[in-house]
Amino acid sequence: MALMHVKFFSDVLGMCVEMDAIIPQAVKGQIGMGGVADGGPYQTLYLLHGMSDDHTIWQRRTSIERYASELGLAVIMPSTQLGWYTDMAHGLKWWTYISQELPQICRKFFPLSQKREDTFAAGLSMGGYGAAKLGLGAGEAFSNVATLSGGLDVRTIVSNPDPADGRGAFWTDVFGPAETVAGGENDLFALAESRKKLGNMPRIYQWCGTEDFLYDQNVAFRDHLQALGYDLTYEEGPGDHQWKYWDEKIQRVLEWLPLKKG
Repeated sequence: MALMHVKFFSDVLGMCVEMDAIIPQAVKGQIGMGGVADGGPYQTLYLLHGMSDDHTIWQRRTSIERYASELGLAVIMPSTQLGWYTDMAHGLKWWTYISQELPQICRKFFPLSQKREDTFAAGLSMGGYGAAKLGLGAGEAFSNVATLSGGLDVRTIVSNPDPADGRGAFWTDVFGPAETVAGGENDLFALAESRKKLGNMPRIYQWCGTEDFLYDQNVAFRDHLQALGYDLTYEEGPGDHQWKYWDEKIQRVLEWLPLKKG
């Protein structure tokens, strides 16, 4: 695999941003690593970070490059700051960036497939919300999405902010007034219903630890998707909100994805 650190300009955001990209490379002599590459176009996984992190975190906390090395899979890891993969009520248009502009830019930079069936997303916590939103809000472009310990019910998050974290005004800046969130463009429950009507329903993988503070949200989202008839693979197990579980489960996500090579 080739690991590339990319700084580039986003017209949507009006500023320079960063991403790391893992691109398939055919190798034979690298110690402990194989590699599958045929020149592309490659299936692509957009791998999203959580609130406290940035585009480097998946490499620092997991062995994602090693896991992907023999799969012929490109992995794009963008930085999206604290925008919650949303066109913020008072802030930047992170949703337009992540769902539209970034895939277009990446396909110009790298030999990536433009096909829906070859385009995937996964993420943890805030990134789990972002990945699910890409599948439900941009289902015409993303075919398979995976959410790990996702913050999936923003209705609850905005309506019941933790006073200890001092983020009350922050949630309003991101999502707008609490009373406007339910049924809106950032409500995954409403997006799931809309996507069913529109077609192009994604396959979804969902995992959450049973001791995670987001567990109840994940169970509610699971029940909602199942009632709507989504192709959902739901798994849970002992665990809270930490990387030793996500390192394990991202390997499970790679097994679940419909990869063609490796």
